[in-house]
Amino acid sequence: MLSIMTSLPQLIDAGAAPEGHSFRQPPHNLEAEQQLLGTILLNNRALERVSEFLLPEHFAHGLHSRIFEACQKLIELGNVVTVVTLKAYLEADPLLKEAGGVGYLARLAESVVTTVNADEYGRQIHDFALRRTLIDMGQEMVNDAFEIAIETNAMDQIEGMEQKLYDLATTGRQEGGFQDFATALTTAISMAEAAHRREGQLAGVPTDLIDLDKKLGGLHPSDLLILAGRPSMGKTALATNIAFNAAKLYREQVGDNGRREVLDGAKVAFFSLEMSAEQLATRLLAQEAEISSHKIRTGELSNDDFARMVQVSHELHHMPLFIDDTPALTISAVRTRCRRLARQQGLGLIVIDYLQLLTAGPGFGESRVQEVSAITRGLKALAKELDVPVIALSQLSRAVEQREDKRPQLSDLRESGSIEQDADVVMFVYREQYYLERTEPNRKPEESEDKFQERHRAWMERSERAHNVAEVIVAKQRHGPIGGVKLYFDGNFTKFGNLIGDAEVPDEY
Repeated sequence: MLSIMTSLPQLIDAGAAPEGHSFRQPPHNLEAEQQLLGTILLNNRALERVSEFLLPEHFAHGLHSRIFEACQKLIELGNVVTVVTLKAYLEADPLLKEAGGVGYLARLAESVVTTVNADEYGRQIHDFALRRTLIDMGQEMVNDAFEIAIETNAMDQIEGMEQKLYDLATTGRQEGGFQDFATALTTAISMAEAAHRREGQLAGVPTDLIDLDKKLGGLHPSDLLILAGRPSMGKTALATNIAFNAAKLYREQVGDNGRREVLDGAKVAFFSLEMSAEQLATRLLAQEAEISSHKIRTGELSNDDFARMVQVSHELHHMPLFIDDTPALTISAVRTRCRRLARQQGLGLIVIDYLQLLTAGPGFGESRVQEVSAITRGLKALAKELDVPVIALSQLSRAVEQREDKRPQLSDLRESGSIEQDADVVMFVYREQYYLERTEPNRKPEESEDKFQERHRAWMERSERAHNVAEVIVAKQRHGPIGGVKLYFDGNFTKFGNLIGDAEVPDEY
């Protein structure tokens, strides 16, 4: 191999280090950069083997970065890259002149020993670029830690650095790409087999709400599910019920390979941005013990109630439900905390109450639509990265209240464009009972008593049918059908359950 290193100006002046101090050059390999560029000049198809993960800024030397970028642009335009075609674009470049002019390009091509190692050169260039970035980030982290600012604390800096590390780890990641259909088919068969073996025969995480599980097939890994509703419809109650049921059903076994295998249920991360962890725990305790949460808060408990509450708390003590009640979290903080929990404890389901209380972080200004769009994209990316379902609660606009039919529609979602687009499933919680209780008919001045009684009787019959009945409207589902599912709702304990129809009631009842 012809040596052309002397043609390049030095990256750094090693003699500039202060006397008595050792100076370490950032990791780099100029020979590997030269070999890769020379290989591309001899065989343009070599660029295909590195273009997926290698960028111009990954090169340690500025001239090499410009040569690689020029090669990329010319090849993308369908041109052939040679020393001659490259000359017209780079001959005026001061870095090329400093390295010896166009002759340096010729020496790059002449120095190549073999063209089969392009991907190896590319991987090492990429690896050294990551190492240099890590060094810069470490220095930045030290400098930021020394600067004491009122608006940022140490935890903010830690989460910011974790986000930068995550971005660095995912930029240029070499995994992924195409897989043959046979591999995808094998994975699909494995999922179907696991669902067949599972008691509930579901492909996803069970909600323990039979009709909802039938409609959805469980909560599928990597899906973003939006659960929306107007205030007092019970969306938080339904989300806590689902999280509680999934955690309560959690079972695992250790396989022959020593790895833990989930048999049913899921370990759940619940981000309660509106309620405190204690309030959420009180609600779940009230649901399971069937004691009014108001009585628990005010201490109006009989001895039997208190004993039952203590017994239930012992039964639920080891349930794998993890609650984070930090207010105004950023999407990057949610991602960081979920990755940490998945690494330390395992994770099978994420619930966020609710989406509009998250922030996307700095850089979005006053554009709330853009911020919500960034949040929903981030939640979908998190679901795919950790391969778990993510349930995010969402508000609905007031347009629902102005219609005669109060059933929600997709257009009622606030900032609905991005939410509807990114979600795999969109569900609405609707309780007709709530609206009927507030619309008891009054007698009109010109109305006869018989007519009024007829209207009132019709309202009573409708209210009776709607009593303790809630409807979950599946308005969008990528993997299955849409439609409504009826559930039982007990307002005393804010608890959802399976609704037993008249045909399912045993004769002895």
